[in-house]
Amino acid sequence: MKQQKKQRLSVYLDPDIMVTLADYAARRDHSRSLVAEAAIASFLSPDASERQEAATTKRLDQIDRRMVRLERDVSISVETLALFVRFWLTTNPPLPEPARAAAQAQAGERYNAFVAALGRRLANGPALRQEVSEDVTGRK
Repeated sequence: MKQQKKQRLSVYLDPDIMVTLADYAARRDHSRSLVAEAAIASFLSPDASERQEAATTKRLDQIDRRMVRLERDVSISVETLALFVRFWLTTNPPLPEPARAAAQAQAGERYNAFVAALGRRLANGPALRQEVSEDVTGRK
């Protein structure tokens, strides 16, 4: 079988792509021309679009799973806050005026303690969503 002579092609590449091509070729101990030819052949092959579609589908599936987890976490946060507010409002009657002034005087200190406890919890403790999933799965 007679081997066909390769034809010359001159292309312009973005400098970053050229650096990447040169680095890849050097690591593989191949010429840039051989690497570029293989890349073009892969891009033009009939299954290239199927590979691209599969890669895109995989990425979209990952994004979808992340969105589902995010939606769940936000839902847990909203329900937790709503439950706390309802509980607090039903168990704490309004304070009389003299007691209200004393409570307001302590509000800043209590808020700072709350923020410090929240910071410790976020830094060290398990997330509420983990505890909720463990509680729910433990009941079944």
